[in-house]
Amino acid sequence: MIPRVGEIRYLLAGAFYRMVYYEFGNPDAPPVVCVHGLTRTGRDFDALAAGLADRFRVIAPDLPGRGGSSWLPDASLYEPPSYVQALSHLLAALGKPVHWVGTSLGGLCGMMIAAGLGHPIRKLVLNDVGPFIPANAIRRIRDYMNGVRPEFPDILALEAYLRHVHEEFGLLTDAQWEHLAKTSARVLPDGRVAFHYDPGIAKPIRSTLAINTDLWPLWERIKIPVLAIRGERSELLLPQTLARMQASGAEALIVKDAGHAPALMDFPTIRAIRDFLLKEEEEDP
Repeated sequence: MIPRVGEIRYLLAGAFYRMVYYEFGNPDAPPVVCVHGLTRTGRDFDALAAGLADRFRVIAPDLPGRGGSSWLPDASLYEPPSYVQALSHLLAALGKPVHWVGTSLGGLCGMMIAAGLGHPIRKLVLNDVGPFIPANAIRRIRDYMNGVRPEFPDILALEAYLRHVHEEFGLLTDAQWEHLAKTSARVLPDGRVAFHYDPGIAKPIRSTLAINTDLWPLWERIKIPVLAIRGERSELLLPQTLARMQASGAEALIVKDAGHAPALMDFPTIRAIRDFLLKEEEEDP
C-alpha cells in the first residue's frame, strides 16, 4: 500500500515545527494512531496498516527529528514530553477519539497521554513496553545509541547493519528487511546513505543514568482497555511486569522468536491487534 502523506505544525519551546505522518484507509473511518520506537519511522507500520485499513484510518507519524519531520535545533528537547506535545497537536487536529498502537517509545508516549484527564484514546496497544523499565534495558539502549554507525556506502550495507542490530524484531522476510532499510535511509550529497534521523536524538539517551524506571503511578491512572505485547526474549518488558499489567486488567500477547521489540509485521500479531481494536467493549451490567 502507498500511504497518503500529511503534516501538522506543533509548538515547542517557542517555535513551530513540522511533523509528517503517513495515512492509510478511509479518512472517515475510526482513527488508529501508530507511533514508532526510538530510532524508527512511521513507515514501520505499513504492514499493520495494510491489515487494518479496511476498517480503520491508520495514521503513523514520524516523531520529531525522524523521517520527514523537522529536526530540533536543541538536541536536549528529544525527550518524551516533547514528543507528547507534538503528538497532542496531532490528536487535536484529528479532533475525535482514537485507538493507539505504540512501540517502545511510542507506547511510553501513549501511556503518558492515556493517563491524562480528558484524553481521546479509546484503546491502547503497547508493543514491548510497560510501567517498569529495568536498568539493564536502559543501559542496552544507551550503549546501542553510542555505537550507531553514522554512514554507509549504500543501502545494502545499511540493511545488513539493521539485520544485525535489530535481529530482536523477529523472523522477518527479505522483503520486510528491505522495506525497513529503504524507509530508514537518507541519501547524502556524496551518494552514501545515513539513517533518517537527527543524530542529536542520542544526546539525552547518552546522558541518561541506567537506573530502574518505575511508572506504576502513571499506569494506575490508565482506565481504558490495553493490549500488552511482549517479545518472548525481551529484556525491557519483563515477564513479571507483564503479569502485573494483566492482573490489573490488560490483555497480553507473547510474540515468539522476538525480543525488543516485535516488528508487528507477522500475520498472527496483526490479527491479534485487529481483533482487539474491533472487539466491542463489554456492556455495563
